[in-house]
Amino acid sequence: MQKLLDAFFTQANDIILGKTPALKLAMCCLLARGHLLIEDVPGVGKTTLANTLAHLLGLNYQRVQFTSDLLPADILGTTVFDPVKQVFTFHPGAVFTQVLLADEINRTTPKTQSALLEAMEEKQVTIERKTYDLPTPFFVIATQNPLSQIGTYPLPESQLDRFLMCISLGFPDRYAERSLLKGEDRRLLLQSKSICMNPQQLIELQNSVAAVHVSEALLDYLQALIHYTRQSDDYAYGLSPRAGLALLAAARAWAFLNNRSMVLPEDVQAILGAVAGHRLRRAHGIGGSASDSVVAPLLEKVAVP
Repeated sequence: MQKLLDAFFTQANDIILGKTPALKLAMCCLLARGHLLIEDVPGVGKTTLANTLAHLLGLNYQRVQFTSDLLPADILGTTVFDPVKQVFTFHPGAVFTQVLLADEINRTTPKTQSALLEAMEEKQVTIERKTYDLPTPFFVIATQNPLSQIGTYPLPESQLDRFLMCISLGFPDRYAERSLLKGEDRRLLLQSKSICMNPQQLIELQNSVAAVHVSEALLDYLQALIHYTRQSDDYAYGLSPRAGLALLAAARAWAFLNNRSMVLPEDVQAILGAVAGHRLRRAHGIGGSASDSVVAPLLEKVAVP
């Protein structure tokens, strides 16, 4: 199992230069069976990261460019009348894939954004009172531009809560950028990389993550963190039960990536910003990103058992 992950990170680091921490968080999110939101300015490699994950993991992949005129049916699919057979036939949309890249998700209207809610939570879609199951595994990797940029619609809290993690790539350092400038086109280089695992092996890894041991003391620490967000004046509102489950799943995945069979407080702290940052709002209006500053009061004021 560990050899599969080592092979993935070796090849992925050749594509996404100088972003090992972000790659590790992205893989952590997928191993925890979550969905990933990547928020950053245009041109820093958000789409390339999604392409890299899908290609190296051997998963079917669809990309949807979210624009202001995009409709829910463009994502989910629609029924079309067949005049020959005299029946309505369902034509699946882009969501019927293993990895869906929702590119620039906050450039479309809230109506279209909400089309993904059922798919992300229940791994199914309902069209005209009929339910269709989505492939397994199923991941949504969404990118969004900063809300300060023109033409963006903020994601509502219900949509943000569906994403297990929100990460940012940032600009590369000088060494990584020089290698990028002198190197081969990232898309061409990615096509030369071999697949590191198949979907069944990924599912086995996810099952192994779910079996990572969590002690009662660790659950006490996790509950103390969640309780603090609900009772403290630092935050406008607290973390939901779904957020608590997300923290636990991500901490298990982080421990697994570090080749441990049990979760430590350090694992919770490592993923706390990515899991809780986009779910929390500081009481004075500061927050709404995966920045460590949003969760800093949690780390400072909640003691480790």
